[in-house]
Amino acid sequence: QVPLVESGGGLVQAGGSLRLSCAASGGAFSRYAMGWFRQPPGKEREFVATINYSGGATYYADSVKGRFTVSRDNAKNTVYLQMNSLKLADTAVYYCVTVNWNGHSDPQPLGPWGQGTQVTVSS
Repeated sequence: QVPLVESGGGLVQAGGSLRLSCAASGGAFSRYAMGWFRQPPGKEREFVATINYSGGATYYADSVKGRFTVSRDNAKNTVYLQMNSLKLADTAVYYCVTVNWNGHSDPQPLGPWGQGTQVTVSS
């Protein structure tokens, strides 16, 4: 298990951008694929994006493809989510988590979940 802390959320107008960060403690970070998930108000948690252990492969939910970019810096034990062209529907609590990913479909979260970071998109 890799303890994770998300940050970078906030209030932004539709069409704006935010960059989320997820910092891991411990030396095991670079061994894991990482995923971003989100939970919109009143809805189930859903997959957003994932990146493999080296950063060489990524995969996105259709709803964010072309607008969001996931990246990682293993030297800093950090994974990022750059979110551009934000929409009202992107309002959610965003979580990062270690995942089991086969390279071509939605990953399975391994947990544990952090506290998340709130992203609110206003009109």
